[in-house]
Amino acid sequence: MTSTGFGLAAEHDAAKAVALRKMKRLATGLLATMAVIFTVAFALQQNHPWLEYVRAAAEGGMVGALADWFAVTALFKHPMGLKIPHTAIIPRKKDQIGESLGEFIQENFLSRDVIDTKLSQFNVSRNVGVWLAKEESATRVAQEVATVAGAALEVLNDKDILALLESLAKKHMLAPEWSSTLGRIMHRVVADGHHKPAVDLLAERVEQWAAGNKDMIVSLVAERSPSWVPAMVDTLMGEKLHRELIKFVRAVRFDPRHSMRMSIDAWLEKFAADMQVDPEMIGKVEALKHSLLGDAQLRDLAATSWSSIKAALIESMQNPSSELRKSLIAAIRDLGGRLRDDELLAAKINGWVSNAVGYVVENYSGQITSLITETVARWDGKETSEKIELQVGRDLQFIRINGTVVGSLAGLAIFTVANAVLR
Repeated sequence: MTSTGFGLAAEHDAAKAVALRKMKRLATGLLATMAVIFTVAFALQQNHPWLEYVRAAAEGGMVGALADWFAVTALFKHPMGLKIPHTAIIPRKKDQIGESLGEFIQENFLSRDVIDTKLSQFNVSRNVGVWLAKEESATRVAQEVATVAGAALEVLNDKDILALLESLAKKHMLAPEWSSTLGRIMHRVVADGHHKPAVDLLAERVEQWAAGNKDMIVSLVAERSPSWVPAMVDTLMGEKLHRELIKFVRAVRFDPRHSMRMSIDAWLEKFAADMQVDPEMIGKVEALKHSLLGDAQLRDLAATSWSSIKAALIESMQNPSSELRKSLIAAIRDLGGRLRDDELLAAKINGWVSNAVGYVVENYSGQITSLITETVARWDGKETSEKIELQVGRDLQFIRINGTVVGSLAGLAIFTVANAVLR
């Protein structure tokens, strides 16, 4: 229990103690009042015969008050410290009370029939569904889930997580042979024409580069031509090459059946086939994979991935307006709606809950009742008595008050009947 919980419990106990003391004073005050009335009426009844009835009522009230005081007090301690038999019942019998309480709970609550009946009346799935379907309920559950998940992420050992990620990466990334799989994927991509947008993009970018770098192309032609060729000729040849390059690239770009496109398709198909069947190509692809995903790189990849994922998850969990929290709330509300409206699902859920609770009751009811018995047995007798009196003592004081009132009426009635019959 938290410090706040202990504080609230202490405040409640203090309030109950105050109320108990008030009721005790009231009950004792009534007894004292009856004693005073009895004394006065007894002393004056010779001069005032009607006071005999008052005396009888007060006498009966005192008897009733004393009897009920003794009965109530005997539950918790020895009256006036006298060890009268069958008093201080709770301190002496606390172990038997614990056993009886455990047996009572086991017989009346921890039975399969009682559980099944109660669960069928409650309709767990529908009631939970109705509650979860509410916006405020879903938000509250999402908040609790986010808090637990965030705390779990905070306390996770990063070294253990990184070791696990590295192990999984080695098992699922380094160990399997990639070349054949990549070859089959490439073959399917080429066969379905999914590579063509990439060729279009490449041709477009080459055309843009050529259009914007005419001077560079002319300069390159001039640099590589023989020194005896006139500069004018070099310029004309460079410009001609530039125009032909743009023309060629545009043809590749806009002609789906261009020979260059056909050559690219053929080369990609052969490359995909070699990746699947050519041992030399397979070896090169595997060597490339290991060079890219060596142990050090793999470790860095795992560390970077985990750090990014963890930070993103924690931030999303803590932010009520994040997409993750919104999606979680929506999922919880959707689940609530299904539990509320889908009778087939509700029946399954109710069956699972009933079976689960029934299994626990049938297999662990003994442990549950023994927990109650053993817990009560460990309590101190005096402390147990004080705690129980604190909880129910105020109500028990009404017994004393009622005993005083009923005793007064009974004494008055008995005295009145006796006078009427015997005089």
